[in-house]
Amino acid sequence: MMRVRGIRGATTVKHNTEQEIISATRTLLEKLIEENDIAEDDVASVLFTTTPELTAAFPAKAAREMGWSQVALMGAAEIAAMNGIPMCIRVLIHWNTEKGLDEIVHVYMRGAEVLRKDLYPDHRVYVKNGEDESK
Repeated sequence: MMRVRGIRGATTVKHNTEQEIISATRTLLEKLIEENDIAEDDVASVLFTTTPELTAAFPAKAAREMGWSQVALMGAAEIAAMNGIPMCIRVLIHWNTEKGLDEIVHVYMRGAEVLRKDLYPDHRVYVKNGEDESK
């Protein structure tokens, strides 16, 4: 049965520049797509958030540049929470799929892994430390 599932991911950047925000977001989206075999036609919508200090670009621009021209995209600012991760980009993809919750692969990279320490032992989480693979 087809259901709407949420796929989560997060990454960080070192600088508040358009190039770095778009590049990091693109890398995150590409990994989410690869790990879950996502087709644009099955995506209902995508929510992007950034921490308050990231103002140089909308992360959704990365999805548009990748060719997601028909998907509804929305951006928002995270709250400035104490003990939050600075320079962080998060994504929530609403995806129509027949996969079960235990088959979804969530992607946290470049220091954002600490957002979901509870999922680390779980095979559903892709953890990538260090620099972008695209660099």
